[in-house]
Amino acid sequence: MAASDQRRSRQEEGSPSKPNKKKKANRNPETNLLFNLNSCSKSKDLSAALALYDAALVSNDVSLSQQHFQTLLYLCSASISDPSLQSLAIDRGYQIFDRMVSSGISPNEASVTSVARLAAAKGDGDYAFKIVKDFVSAGGTSIPRLRTYAPALLCFCEKLEAEKGYEVEEHMDAAGIELEEAEISALLKVSCATSREDKVYRYLHKLRESVGYVCEETLKVIEEWFCGEKAGEFGDNGIGSDAGMLREAILKNGGGWHGHGWIGEGKWIVKKGNVSSTGRCLSCSEQLACVDTNEVETQKFVDSLVSLAMERKSKMNSCETKGDFSEFQDWLEKHGGYEAIVDGANIGLYQQNFADGGFSLPQIEAVVKELYHKSGNNKWPLILLHKKRVKTLLENLTHRNLVEEWINNGVLYATPPGSNDDWYWLYAAAKLKCLLVTNDEMRDHIFELLGNSFFQKWKERHQVRYTFSKGNLKLEMPSSFSVVIQESEKGSWHIPVSCQNIEESSRTWICIRRKSVLDSPKFNEKLATSGNGKILSSCNNNSLLSSCDAGNDQN
Repeated sequence: MAASDQRRSRQEEGSPSKPNKKKKANRNPETNLLFNLNSCSKSKDLSAALALYDAALVSNDVSLSQQHFQTLLYLCSASISDPSLQSLAIDRGYQIFDRMVSSGISPNEASVTSVARLAAAKGDGDYAFKIVKDFVSAGGTSIPRLRTYAPALLCFCEKLEAEKGYEVEEHMDAAGIELEEAEISALLKVSCATSREDKVYRYLHKLRESVGYVCEETLKVIEEWFCGEKAGEFGDNGIGSDAGMLREAILKNGGGWHGHGWIGEGKWIVKKGNVSSTGRCLSCSEQLACVDTNEVETQKFVDSLVSLAMERKSKMNSCETKGDFSEFQDWLEKHGGYEAIVDGANIGLYQQNFADGGFSLPQIEAVVKELYHKSGNNKWPLILLHKKRVKTLLENLTHRNLVEEWINNGVLYATPPGSNDDWYWLYAAAKLKCLLVTNDEMRDHIFELLGNSFFQKWKERHQVRYTFSKGNLKLEMPSSFSVVIQESEKGSWHIPVSCQNIEESSRTWICIRRKSVLDSPKFNEKLATSGNGKILSSCNNNSLLSSCDAGNDQN
């Protein structure tokens, strides 16, 4: 074969261009159009995409699908930030959406979101909200999301149409969609601007529940409200005089808020400052709380655990073993009073996956002894281990005496075969409102139970992590205070500001209080007889858990 022929042969065999050309040639008109529209979307080329769309309409050779319309609408909504393209994007986006609907194609969530953004950019919040409501009423497999409602909500708030903004929020709530900081901040801002003090109070609590600490933009809204004249005009109507009611509300809510309205009268004092490592505000000397879950949330959590354990058990095992978890519930009722629960398997297997490694009972023993010494009531924690593991330990002469002692003293409970001991130690800690010693992140439980926001708050208050360094145990107890927005029984507000890559001690906090409350004899009397640390210890009636607030009383 000649050299030229050999080169030609190799080019034909190895060149990637020919298969691509063949593949492209095999595409039908619809696929080709979608491919080209996606390319325009990636390069943000609205004019080219509209030219392709117009050509397809003229040719009548292309059957436009939901994907074609969706890509075009997305590109239109993505172009509204460009002043030179905004008018074109809005006008053509409306036309494309009308064509989509008239063609009998039901818009999905992405398409509705794009059109809602176009409407909001035009200042037409009513239409942005209408298409979302129509989409919801039509039903279907696609469901609305926060981004679907946000354009209408933000548009109404920007135009100070407060009632319409509240209506959107109600619709979102009915759809089970939770607000995030940007949306809550917008509702807070419009409520401040229209002097709806009841709504201002409500959205401050929304921020507390959903966000914890706020960004600078939200902080500016809060500061403007409390520094303004209107905020000083709204008093407590006698609520502040009922210290018992406020304290009881804080206990029930888990600490950090009462929810009964403004306390005190007159102007507010707003200061930026810091909080000490033990949770003492360096601006007003008030002690911040370590916020726990409230009674309703906790009981729902416990009930969910029971339901989950029973359901899983019935699927995995025979009817004979269905009562195992019920037996543990009964046992815990009789032997309750533990201040801490120990995840035995997690601790025993810690750092044991090396050559000739195994299960370390001495590590569990060290944790148990440390918890006993930390307990002001000299109480032993409850250890949970699988029956199979307990049986193996009893067969070991080195460990038998200790394990038998734990069993006889009601310190060890053996979970039955086929069960998941996670359910047991998590249920016990939640039911008894006590500490849980484990390094398990419990990620598999979060979405099955009450959602990430609740579970994260519960873990921050109740989980104790541990390390062993050269055989020495270190327990990482829960923080003495929570970095979240807090409302005290004295009427003050403490708001943490979001920060990045700095020490917690350097975080900026906004301290907001009323001079009338600080100067009153009742305030000084309450300051001497109550504190958030004592509130939580009373709420949980638990020595080890309240020891996490020890710094509060020492101050």
